This record gives sequence, structure tokens and C-alpha cells, in this order.
Amino acid sequence: MRYTFRNEEKLKKKILISELFASGKSASVFPLKMIYLQNDHDSPFKIQAGVSVSKRNFKRAVDRNRIKRLMRESYRKNKYLMYNDEDTKKHIMMFIYQGKDEVSYELMEEKMTQLIEKFLQKQKSLAK
Repeated sequence: MRYTFRNEEKLKKKILISELFASGKSASVFPLKMIYLQNDHDSPFKIQAGVSVSKRNFKRAVDRNRIKRLMRESYRKNKYLMYNDEDTKKHIMMFIYQGKDEVSYELMEEKMTQLIEKFLQKQKSLAK
């Protein structure tokens, strides 16, 4: 598996995003929250993902963009956990940063890994 985050993997369609927020399930590990929904999207990849940071908590675009960059990078490096799991079906998901302070990359990557593992545990419990 390649450790990339290509355009086809990014969640961009407004219809899918509104469907995700309307009927998606969530998992969270502070300061991250994941909203996910099993969906048979037309992308060749198993998962389409997006990231979001609240403008309310971070007024400056520079700060929001930095956090989004950290989130995308930590997802890119740890998405293999979901792709290597046979139980994972096609999903759309959105990662939302809920903290009020910026965090280091090391902490972001640790929390992203915990969040992905929590998602996989929920999927395995549903499969049983």
C-alpha cells in the first residue's frame, strides 16, 4: 500500500458530506472527532476522508491550515491500519479538530492512531 493521500481519497462532494453529517456515527479521542458512514461511493479507494477545523476556535487561517496539515499527515501515515483490515468496507469520514489549543505533531499522530483503532474496534463489534 502506498502512503499517499490522493485527490480521489479526499472527501469533497457536498452531497456526500451532507449525508455524512445527517446520518453518520462518531468516535472521538480528544482533541479529534471522527464522523463516519458506510457508503458505496464511486472512488476506487476504500475510504474517502476530509479534515475540518473550527473557525470559532482558531480565528487565524494560518493556525487552522497548520492543524489541518498535521491532521492530513497523521492520517496519511496511519491509514494503512484501516486498509489492512479485511472487515473494513467502503466508508466516508470526516476528522474534526475540537481542541482550543494547537498540539504538536507527535501528539496529533498518537491521537489519530488511537481514533483509527477505536473506529476499527467499533467495526469489529458491528460485524459480530
